[in-house]
Amino acid sequence: MINRTEGPAEGDTSGIGAGGVLRQPRAVWATAGASVVAFMGIGLVDPILPSIARGLDATPGQVSLLFTSYFLITAVAMLLTGFVSSRIGGRRTLLLGLALVVVFAGLAGTSDSVGELVGFRAGWGLGNALFVSTALAVIVGAAAGGSAAAILLYESALGLGMACGPLLGALLGNASWRYPFFGTAFLMAVGFLCITAFLKEQPKPARRTSPLDPLRALGHGGLASVAASAFFYNYTFFTVLAFTPFVLDMTPYRSGAVFFCWGLLLAVFSVVVAPRLQARFGSPKVLGGSLVLLAADVLVLGYGDHATAVVCTVLSGAFIGVNNTVYTELALGVSDAPRPVASAGYNFVRWFAAAAAPYFAPKIEEWSDVHVPFVVAAVTALLGAAVVHVRRGALTEKAGEQAPVHAVEDGVAVFADRAAGRAM
Repeated sequence: MINRTEGPAEGDTSGIGAGGVLRQPRAVWATAGASVVAFMGIGLVDPILPSIARGLDATPGQVSLLFTSYFLITAVAMLLTGFVSSRIGGRRTLLLGLALVVVFAGLAGTSDSVGELVGFRAGWGLGNALFVSTALAVIVGAAAGGSAAAILLYESALGLGMACGPLLGALLGNASWRYPFFGTAFLMAVGFLCITAFLKEQPKPARRTSPLDPLRALGHGGLASVAASAFFYNYTFFTVLAFTPFVLDMTPYRSGAVFFCWGLLLAVFSVVVAPRLQARFGSPKVLGGSLVLLAADVLVLGYGDHATAVVCTVLSGAFIGVNNTVYTELALGVSDAPRPVASAGYNFVRWFAAAAAPYFAPKIEEWSDVHVPFVVAAVTALLGAAVVHVRRGALTEKAGEQAPVHAVEDGVAVFADRAAGRAM
C-alpha cells in the first residue's frame, strides 16, 4: 500500500482525480466538515495565547498548559475510542465527542483563571479524541474511492482546519480572548446537527475492541516504528505551534495571518504535493527528507531575526503537511491490525509528544534562552528521520504484505460489510 517506488500500488493517491475525491456521500461530507472544525480547535488559541496570558495574569508556561492538558487527555483517550465505538457505534461516538467539545469549549470561554481554562481544555481533548479517531474510521469506511480518497479527504479537513483555526482565533480574539471558545462551541454544535441529519448508524463490529488492543497493535514492528518516529516529529510540530506565538509576539490579527498562511501550506502540501512525492520517491525517502528539512527550518527560525522567524514559521507548514499525510498512510497500512485500532495505538504514542512540547519549550527557555527550545525541536525532527531510515525496511515490506488485507477492509468498510457502506 505504501511502497510506491515500483509504480502505482494499492492506496496510491497520485492517480486520483479531484472529481473522484469530491463525489462522496453526504455522510462523508458531514463528517469531514465537522472534522474541519475539530482541527480548528487545535490552532484556535495560537493567535490569542499572549492575550490569554495578559487577560488571566498568567505566564507563557502556564498558558502553554492549554495544549498540554488537551493533548495529554487526547493521548490517553485514544485507548478508549475503539472500546466506546465498538459498543455504542460510530455515529453515537461521533455525537458524544461533539457534545463534549460543545460543552467544554463553551465553559472554556467562561474561565476566570488559567487553572479553570486548562481543566476545560482537558475535557475538550476527551471529546476531540472520541470524535477525531472515529471520524477517520468513518470516512475511510464510507468514502467513495477507497482508502486513498478517504485519506486525502481527512488530510484536507486537517489542513483546512489548521489554516482556519488561527484565522478564526484572530478575528474573534481581537475583541476578546473568550470569543474564539464560544465560536468553536457554536460551530461544533452545527457539526452535531449535520452528523445527526446525514450520518446513519453503522453496524457495530463483530468483535468488541478492548482498551488494550491499541497497545497490542504496537507490538507490530512496523507500526511501532511509525509511532516512535511520529513521537519525535510531533514534539517538533507542537514546538512550532505552541511556542512560536510567544516568540513572534504579534497582535492577534498578525499572528492569525501568519498561521493562516502556515495552514494553507500545510493543506496544499498534504493533499497535493505529498502524494506526488510519494509516488515518485516512496514514503520512507519523502518522510526522511521532509523531517531533515523541517529540522533545518526550525533551527533557522530559532536563530533568525523577526522577519526570518515569520518566514520560517510559514514555511514549516509545507514540511508538516507532507509529514502528516505520509505518517497517516503508514500508520493505517503498515500493520495487520484493523485501521481504527492501528490509528488509536499510533495516536496514543504521538500525542504524548504533542502534550510534552508546549510544556517543556517555555521551561527550556527559562533554563537557558529563547534559541534552545528550537535546537531541541530540530534534534527531535532528526531523531524522527533516523527512526525512518533505520526501520525503512519494515515500513515498506510490511506495508506491501498488508496491502491485500486492507484492500479487503476497504471493500467491506471499516466497521462491517458492503451493505453497511451502501446504506450510508
